[in-house]
Amino acid sequence: MVRHVPVDLSEKYIANGWWTPDTVGDILRDGLATAPDTAFRVHSSVRPWSGTVRDVENVARRLAGGLRARGVGPGDVVAFQLPNWMEAAATFWASAFLGAAVVPIVHFYGRKEVSYILGEVKPKVFITPESFGRLEYDLSVCADVPIVGVVGRDFDELLADQPMQETLAVTPSECALIAFTSGTTTNPKGVLHNHYSLVNETRQLAQWYPPDRGHQLTAAPVGHFIGMINAFLIPVLDGTEINLADVWDPGQALHLMRSENLTVGGGATYYMTSLLDHPDFTTDHLPSMRYAGLGGSSVPSAVTTRLAGLGITVFRSYGSTEHPSITGSNYDAPEDKRLHTDGRPLPGVEIKLAEDGEILSRGPDLCMGYTDPDLTARMFDDAGWYHTGDIGILDDDGYLKITDRKSDIIIRGGENISALEVEEVLLGMPAVADAAVVAVPDDRFGERAAAVVRLREGHPAPTLDDLRTHFAIIGLAKQKWPEQLHVVDDFPRTPSGKIQKFRIRADIASLQIRE
Repeated sequence: MVRHVPVDLSEKYIANGWWTPDTVGDILRDGLATAPDTAFRVHSSVRPWSGTVRDVENVARRLAGGLRARGVGPGDVVAFQLPNWMEAAATFWASAFLGAAVVPIVHFYGRKEVSYILGEVKPKVFITPESFGRLEYDLSVCADVPIVGVVGRDFDELLADQPMQETLAVTPSECALIAFTSGTTTNPKGVLHNHYSLVNETRQLAQWYPPDRGHQLTAAPVGHFIGMINAFLIPVLDGTEINLADVWDPGQALHLMRSENLTVGGGATYYMTSLLDHPDFTTDHLPSMRYAGLGGSSVPSAVTTRLAGLGITVFRSYGSTEHPSITGSNYDAPEDKRLHTDGRPLPGVEIKLAEDGEILSRGPDLCMGYTDPDLTARMFDDAGWYHTGDIGILDDDGYLKITDRKSDIIIRGGENISALEVEEVLLGMPAVADAAVVAVPDDRFGERAAAVVRLREGHPAPTLDDLRTHFAIIGLAKQKWPEQLHVVDDFPRTPSGKIQKFRIRADIASLQIRE
């Protein structure tokens, strides 16, 4: 169900130029024509690629032509599960030229998540690799998809001999993107963005980023909202090089900083701290780390202070797949605000705090709703406010600081993990009678999942290796597997019997629960 946007808000967004008639296909067409000879490189040990954006656009338009000849057009759905490869850009751009809604799927999602997503959106096209790491082409997962292209096998057979020259017309209120993210539900949530919200977000971020940030290396997965925008949209608007890495390897990134004059500009805190902690890091790398725009996971003040102490300009932001840019600090804002708050509302965005401190937001980059109409009804109200599930406080200058989370998720290195989804998998183990999964702090990834279980009578306690084997059989992405295991006789509960997770987190922190 698509949420209702109050008429006064729609008129406001249009009057202020936050919503324009441009579609994603329009801004790509115009941007690619402006700087066609800009470099496009994929830094990969398995599928490296080097060329220009003109070369990639040619592949994209040949793919668009091939898909159009097979009946794909405006309003259809094109899904892809690809690493940060050239073919991912070509698929994304081709979908925009066709006026289709694109569904990027993070490449480390397992069989369980991908099967659910494809069943939910019923795509006309699915593009996937033959293999990449643990990802293997599985016909049974996409058996109901009419058109399947496998990179490394038959992807090129979808390319028409002649590129499709035009960009097919759609209205900006139509769906442009369905992005899946984990949350409090057992399955990934399908978040619907139209051309209004996606174009606004792209333009806003392009203006917000430091103009002298250099040629950035994008290693955040393009299956994620922010990785996709940073890889496929913002550089096209800016006319800047596109440099992708299909895995995050701090040693490789440090080498590319020196050999290719690339920069790393933030993301989840892990991207920056893993560079600083790598044995190859020297102060000679700091000129390639001038800025660190941090968000996508918890941002400890200890990390921002450490980076600032090295001369890195740190600025934080807060958002979600549903509402990508709620608040942010500009790179030239006062240092105290940049280091210790999550910023102020961005242009057009409004926030307010409910009685319990929950953050409510609305703005021109807010999504249309979810593929699940019940979830849309729960998370949005009639006045257009999105109920984020996060708790925050506002200082006297209007800067926001996130203090807690109502929603039951763990954010590991920028990837949302649904505690409920992990708990359901744990409860499938014969020895487990009851389970709770909570976030615990992690110096590298911000947070990680800790499993606390109560055993069935007569069953021995499982080990972490037992958990890993079970989760692998189920097919859940490895990033979601618990990294701690604790066994308890019972859980702290409310009078109604509900498990009190805040007490479990406190017990783990004080070592009252041991592995």
